Amino acid sequence: MADPNPTPGIHHVTCIAGDPQRNMDFWVETLGLRLVKRSINQDDPETYHFFFADAEGTPGTSMTFFPWEGMSRGKVGSGQVSRTAFRVPEGSLDYWEDRFDDYGVDYDDRVDRFGETVLPFEDPDGLPVELVAVEIGDDDPTVPWTEFVPTEHAIRGFHSVTLWLADPQPTEELLETMGLERVGTEEAEGDTPGDERTRFEATGEVGQYVDVLPTIQGGRQGHGTVHHVAFQTPTDDDQTAMRSAVRSRGLSPTQQIDRHWFRSVYFREHGGVLFELATSEPGYTSDEPLDDLGGRLVLPGKFEDRREEIEANLTDVTVPRAEQAEADD
Repeated sequence: MADPNPTPGIHHVTCIAGDPQRNMDFWVETLGLRLVKRSINQDDPETYHFFFADAEGTPGTSMTFFPWEGMSRGKVGSGQVSRTAFRVPEGSLDYWEDRFDDYGVDYDDRVDRFGETVLPFEDPDGLPVELVAVEIGDDDPTVPWTEFVPTEHAIRGFHSVTLWLADPQPTEELLETMGLERVGTEEAEGDTPGDERTRFEATGEVGQYVDVLPTIQGGRQGHGTVHHVAFQTPTDDDQTAMRSAVRSRGLSPTQQIDRHWFRSVYFREHGGVLFELATSEPGYTSDEPLDDLGGRLVLPGKFEDRREEIEANLTDVTVPRAEQAEADD
């Protein structure tokens, strides 16, 4: 079997939230990401699925949420994505600390990791998130959304995810099969003290790192935890080859599933983290013009015929707008 094309990196990360309006307010207004798609969980259509990303929904920028209001708060532990990190331009962490103070966001002291400065914080559901200051080149593929945060400080897609695993070795071998390269190890300051953090690097510019830490700390799924992490397999051929490579590692990936904005394959890796492989196309502009992304509730395929029923079961939400925020001040 030929080796698959290496994954360029993370495509999206999907998490579990509680109150949908609180979730939207935080990720749009406080963090300054764009709501690029307002839809439903296709496996649970009485639940929203929100997609927050850069200005164009570029692969490697979208943080998505299922706001399951009736679920209890989760706990991060082994077999989960423990932290999700975003890139911000070098020199912008002072801005973000001031912003977090203004918005009442809980954040921790900065830490140095692999030569970069990291600012850890939590969203309103307790989800562990980080900002990592990096150099953003003029040819960077991301497009900042500047309605609430200026260009020089705006979030520019994913930096990395951290996996907590009881036995990291099989997952590390899987990451190498997927085309990520082991690039370093250092003491895991601020995570599981005394243990080592091992970093793997993908071939792309955005969402290129996966960090692995050993821990047997128990966890449970709920508000404030990651549901799954998706990796880019840009074309159907890329995805087919990667699916075969995953199967060769003794795992059981699903058949391809059409998720309307990308086509997906899912599997649980050896440590229990739910992985997804996602294509780049057709993308978030396949059913809405770029200028109107997130402007309406999009119901894919068969769900459009159930619009009245679905809308009746969803909590009303309002997308934050800068002009309204200024008027409220």
